[in-house]
Amino acid sequence: MHTTYYIQAVGLDGFINKLKKQFRVFAPLEKAQERQKEKDYAYRQLNGETGICFNPYRAIEPLKEFFTYPQETVCSYFEQDKKGTVPSNTTDGIALRGQSPDMIIFGVKACDIAAHKVQDFVFLEGVEVDSSYRIRRQNTIIISGDCTDFKRVCHCLAWEILPHPTEGFDLNLSPLNDGYLVDVGSLKGEELIGQYKDYFVPAKDTQLSARRKKRENLIDRLKRHLLPQNLVPRNRVQSLMKEGYNLDTWKEFMRTCVECGGCNFICDTCHCFLLSEKKEEYINKKIRTWDSCLYANYARVAGGANPLRSRAQRLRNRFMKKFDFFVDNLGMPACCGCGRCIEVCPGKIDIREVLKDLASKLQK
Repeated sequence: MHTTYYIQAVGLDGFINKLKKQFRVFAPLEKAQERQKEKDYAYRQLNGETGICFNPYRAIEPLKEFFTYPQETVCSYFEQDKKGTVPSNTTDGIALRGQSPDMIIFGVKACDIAAHKVQDFVFLEGVEVDSSYRIRRQNTIIISGDCTDFKRVCHCLAWEILPHPTEGFDLNLSPLNDGYLVDVGSLKGEELIGQYKDYFVPAKDTQLSARRKKRENLIDRLKRHLLPQNLVPRNRVQSLMKEGYNLDTWKEFMRTCVECGGCNFICDTCHCFLLSEKKEEYINKKIRTWDSCLYANYARVAGGANPLRSRAQRLRNRFMKKFDFFVDNLGMPACCGCGRCIEVCPGKIDIREVLKDLASKLQK
């Protein structure tokens, strides 16, 4: 059985139209430009005649938005009512859904797939499994795509992530001149191909060769883009965290931090959340809200003690979690080189420059 197929560009449109009748389909669509030099793409649900445009690089939003929401009810339970009746416990509806896929996400890039290993580690591989996250993951089909270009802030190669997916997808699209190569990466992807097999034919050797050249050309361009930046290599970052723990780098870079949390919320590996309760008549709801380690009250405990009282400590904590904790516990840094945090930061804090500053001071 072939694992790589070919679909014509017009065939892809027909394929997507069929999928829209069966699934909720999301894809990055080009946003209206507001004086930016680079195009941006934002995820939207495809309705009616709306088709996809193949995004050359990652979307604005992180992939995690599809699996953990900025705010959601994770549990509801009832208090004893006035008659003394105590109804049985219930859980949020998402955990009660069926197991069949009901959503397709197009245009996911290799950086987001790599970053989502962190989300899976946190919500699926801990002492407790997050049932809402698990069901959403099971109910989602990921159709990724090769990068054909990159943004100025992109630096995936610094983290040894290629600009084309090699794992973690159900189907992957690689654009050619008049169509796409389609790699099958899972049983769900294989079943989707089988259901709409009229659109697909086995890939030819010439097509595979053409894709290989396209991929090599992009990697070469990206290397030449990154070379002058003199980025810190992946195998050096953990030692930087330990050796640079007391350097003044943290105080210098925190001066422009406004504690907005944008870097956390836009990051596809950040996952911290805050649990609170909301009472509605006789129902107590447990609410989960995204949290930010840059917030002043992030680490505050009962009685008012706060081990991360200063912004410098909180900035350092963010980097320690990414480049020390996850290297020890997952074998990889919690950064995929997407550059979203660089773009969103109003204080112009650049994750690349922080690491370079640590390396420079330690070298001296």
